[in-house]
Amino acid sequence: MEGIYLGFDFIDLFASIGGFHLAANRYGGRCVFASEIDSYAMKAYESNFGMAPAGDITKILTEDIPAHDVLFAGFPCQPFSIIGKMEGFEDTQGTLFFEIARILEAKKPAFFILENVKMLAGHDKGRTLATILSACQDIGYKSTWSVLNALDFGLPQKRERTIIVGFLDHNVEFFFPAPIGPGNLGDVLFDDADVPKKYFASEQILAKRAAQHTSEHNPGIWHENKSKHISSYPYSCALRAGASHNYLLVNGIRRLTPREMLRLQGFPDSFKIVCSDNQTRNQAGNAVPVDVIAAVLGNALNASGDLFETIAQTGLA
Repeated sequence: MEGIYLGFDFIDLFASIGGFHLAANRYGGRCVFASEIDSYAMKAYESNFGMAPAGDITKILTEDIPAHDVLFAGFPCQPFSIIGKMEGFEDTQGTLFFEIARILEAKKPAFFILENVKMLAGHDKGRTLATILSACQDIGYKSTWSVLNALDFGLPQKRERTIIVGFLDHNVEFFFPAPIGPGNLGDVLFDDADVPKKYFASEQILAKRAAQHTSEHNPGIWHENKSKHISSYPYSCALRAGASHNYLLVNGIRRLTPREMLRLQGFPDSFKIVCSDNQTRNQAGNAVPVDVIAAVLGNALNASGDLFETIAQTGLA
């Protein structure tokens, strides 16, 4: 279905390095506004999309945000400590979700797609997510959610995320996409001979890993968890910003390169790497998996097909 839908405008909140943007590009979407607070992510975003994201969304007036058809937001998973009174929209004030809510209330896009960590679904025994859905309902949206795994959508990375989709038109019948299976890890990885020596683990780490684990997978990613237990899989465990440099090792001997990390998130090789290895590593860990968002967006556009066909024909977007 790629490239069918033309003419819809979107905004990209908490944009990071543009995973939502890349997914929307597959369907002819046009970004009219982006916001990101991290200066390195802003640099990567501008270098790849030709537009500089606005800064801190909490300091941007609602009236300064353009009209749009679709709102995307991979909003940060900061503690939702004040949520829980079940008072809908008003109960989200003080959290970054409130910034999304105030824009939805004012601009009324046709639909939105939000992404957060898997734990959001069960946070505070489900009350946090229930409050977010209640806030969306107060604003006028019919919302649904699911936990989706990048491993099920063509990416060789186990990355589970809570996805929330909401429609202004309550008659829209939306279904989350069906899994298609994992991608091939071998398609993501470089040959070891082509990887600079700086990415290879030290002899001390190699000896320690070899003493603890023997892998059945080649290629495989060896994963060291917080308890120092070593396991390996024919895919990567979730990339994490700020994690140990050695918690994921290709075949137990080397770290992932920045390009391999971006590939695991569905970023094409045409995506320019303009920041340091460390910054790009953090960016990949914070990014949304492009193929997951693209699958959800495709279903959302199909569900809203009549609306977006009208937009494309009339140029109203």
